[in-house]
Amino acid sequence: MKLVCGNSNRPLAEALAAHMKVPLAECKVRRFADEEVFVQIHENVRGDDVYVIQSTSYPANDNLMELLVLIDALRRASAGRITAVIPYFGYARQDRKSAPRTPISAKLVSNIITHAGADRVLTMDLHAGQIQGFFDIPTDNLYAVPEVVRDIEKQSSRDNIMVVSPDIGGVVRARALAKRLSSQLAIVDKRRDKPGSSEVMNIIREVTGKSCLLVDDIIDSGGTLCNAATALLENGAAEVSAYITHGVLSGKAVDRINASDLSSLVITDTICETEAVLASPRIRTISVAPMFAKAITRIANGESVSVLFE
Repeated sequence: MKLVCGNSNRPLAEALAAHMKVPLAECKVRRFADEEVFVQIHENVRGDDVYVIQSTSYPANDNLMELLVLIDALRRASAGRITAVIPYFGYARQDRKSAPRTPISAKLVSNIITHAGADRVLTMDLHAGQIQGFFDIPTDNLYAVPEVVRDIEKQSSRDNIMVVSPDIGGVVRARALAKRLSSQLAIVDKRRDKPGSSEVMNIIREVTGKSCLLVDDIIDSGGTLCNAATALLENGAAEVSAYITHGVLSGKAVDRINASDLSSLVITDTICETEAVLASPRIRTISVAPMFAKAITRIANGESVSVLFE
């Protein structure tokens, strides 16, 4: 087995390697003067089971290209099997035609990764479950819920908790967490006029006196989450915190979180933390390296991955 990583999230790759007690392979990923990506693997990988760890987060196009070039280099070096480990799968929000003459970019990216030479994909909390079907190769979608439950149990009692989905589309994800916590589920009914802008219309369920946990897969601008927190408090919630898998947090998102009604925001390390995130008093990170380590070990041994969530 070989573990190879690009530049998008080296801290996660190092943590994953430490859990598996497998060193990262010697590999150079650099840029030419015109920003072209160059890769050289400094170890023999012929016939090996290779796992390429690379999130396609900001800058999405650069990190995606790194992933593709890494896969191509390994394929031409005669690696036995190449698994693309993509903790955060960029372009996942473009999973359907949202308007006339628009692309389905998630499908396009899936095709590109497959044609580059990946034999398998391992990712986490895809924005839409059907993206698994966009790949014509085996694809495992991990869930952050077990790590979230463990963190909640460490931080507070389950009593008086209400899990809240910030929109209708996230109900399945929120319900899965509510079931594990044996808690009730509420839904924020919102209206989105354009990307990055939303307005809360109603709160579906009584939240008075409840400690509300907003749950979602991605936080980008932070507008939806902050608006939902304000609406929940206005409807009588005792406090509002949030658990989000992928902390994209673009633009002024961190400032928006710091000035919001959220008591805390917990994200995972599928995306490398920025300095602003590290400095924020309201944002905390939990690691999914142990889960990825277990999943990779099971894949390498030909064992079931789904048992991690039973």
